[in-house]
Amino acid sequence: QVQLVESGGGLVQAGGSLRLSCAASGRYRMGWFRQTPGKEREFVARISSSGLTTYYADSVKGRFTISRDNAKNTVYLQMNSLKPEDTAVYYCAADPRPTSTGTYEYWGQGTQVTVSS
Repeated sequence: QVQLVESGGGLVQAGGSLRLSCAASGRYRMGWFRQTPGKEREFVARISSSGLTTYYADSVKGRFTISRDNAKNTVYLQMNSLKPEDTAVYYCAADPRPTSTGTYEYWGQGTQVTVSS
């Protein structure tokens, strides 16, 4: 059973920074997504199990950085230059399958990020 525990959300002013953490029960392909009320969940970033490959949504490229510490089975999302439109519930997701399908089987509980203008 894959378990994911997120932390690090909060309230920050526009232009500020936050770092989200997602502690996993193992080493998996991981992604971050976000969702606002009334909208579909949106992809933010993903990272391979080795940490060598990352990919970002255009909306966060250059501002957000996904990374991982495999000794701690933890994935991070460093968010800089935050904008009010980054306000959302952020979810981490894990895919433990041996081959990537572009989808994720397990999801964290979500952490709220609010960016004030």
